[in-house]
Amino acid sequence: MAVFFNKVRRPMPGKPTSDWKWYAIIRIIGQLTEKAAARLIADETTLNAKEAEMALSLYQKILINALLNGQSVQLGDWGSFHLTCHSAAHDTREEVTGRSIEKLNIRFTPGKALKEAIAKATFTSTDSLTETKG
Repeated sequence: MAVFFNKVRRPMPGKPTSDWKWYAIIRIIGQLTEKAAARLIADETTLNAKEAEMALSLYQKILINALLNGQSVQLGDWGSFHLTCHSAAHDTREEVTGRSIEKLNIRFTPGKALKEAIAKATFTSTDSLTETKG
C-alpha cells in the first residue's frame, strides 16, 4: 500500500514572481464509495452488505443532524468533525448577525489513532505507474 504523488513545477506559495520549484502533490487514484465500503464492512462482520450500507447511510444522517444542532461529532480515536464559518467583518458587535455568515465549512480533526496510521505512509511517484519493465 502506498500514497501516490505527482511532481509539479510552480512558483513558491505566496510568491508568484519567485523562481519556479518542483513540489510533490498527492495524487488521488481512486475513490472508495459508500457501497464498496459497505461490502468491506460486510466481509469483516456479521452484517450483510445491505445492512452495512444502511448503517453507513444512517450514520451520515446522524452526523449531519448533530453538526446542524451545534455539536461536534467524535469518532473514537479516529477524529472528530465540527463546523466553522467565514463571516463578514463589522465595526460593532450589534451588526453581527446570522446573515454575516458567508460560508459554512466542515472540518475534520484527526485523532491519535489516525495520525499514527498516516505517519506510517509510504510514498510512490506516479512516474512508476507509467514505467515499462523491459
